[in-house]
Amino acid sequence: MIALCGLVLGIGALLVVSPVLWPSAPGGRIRSEPRAMAAVRAYLAQAGLASVTVAAFLVVCVVLGVAATAITFALVPVGSLAVAAGVAALVLPALLVRSRARARRRAARVVWPDVVDHLVSAVRAGQALPDGVVTLAHAGPAVTRAAFAGFEAEYRATGNFSLCLTTLKNELADPVADRIIETLRMSREVGGSELTFVLRNLAAYLRQEAAIRSEVEARQSWVMNAARLGVAAPWVVLVLLASRPEAATAYNTPAGGVLVLAGLAVSIVAYRVMVAVGHIPAEERWFR
Repeated sequence: MIALCGLVLGIGALLVVSPVLWPSAPGGRIRSEPRAMAAVRAYLAQAGLASVTVAAFLVVCVVLGVAATAITFALVPVGSLAVAAGVAALVLPALLVRSRARARRRAARVVWPDVVDHLVSAVRAGQALPDGVVTLAHAGPAVTRAAFAGFEAEYRATGNFSLCLTTLKNELADPVADRIIETLRMSREVGGSELTFVLRNLAAYLRQEAAIRSEVEARQSWVMNAARLGVAAPWVVLVLLASRPEAATAYNTPAGGVLVLAGLAVSIVAYRVMVAVGHIPAEERWFR
């Protein structure tokens, strides 16, 4: 019976990821990528994991969910609690990727004005626009040097400034970087003498926006911490209670299973509400 359940679970997990692993479109690529897949790919890029495919990420999520379910059921023989642990482990990689993406965006928010200042200095020194962007691979902030080093290598190989800007924009995957890159692209294609003026104004705006966002995030961080503590505390108590044989027997009944799963649903809804209250809307990428 255990082997049959494991076989059914494995077949189900394989069917879930099969559209990604074996796409039906010619050439091995999906013609119209679903919005959810595109969102996952964008979060991976923003988290610095652009080399990780969506299929590999989904496989990791499924494996973690199955492993957490099995381990929890082996330690605490309560079926509903094992299912709750599996669901939590299933979404844990997505939460970690989103957290890493926000941290990287928060760190980059501080350095974008310096990037703009370097571009202004390069333009005022008489350098060509591509050469000014290339200098950021050596003289720019350390956080962004790897992306601009990739731009430098591609530009040396192809000489196509517009194509290299598109590649750089996809690698950075940041709304502020999108605005800077599109400003450079327009200046390159249309021309004009107002580039330094526009970049200086953009740098001043970015510094002001970063200061305001940092202050608001510091004031509302307690809301996020309270949400995490409020969600984690009842489940710690539940695990301690379920470690006792009589409590495990009670939770293994249909009523106990309904109670645990209802608690899981309430925890998810409450956490999402608290996050919505304390979360500052992130800037959208309008120039993808």
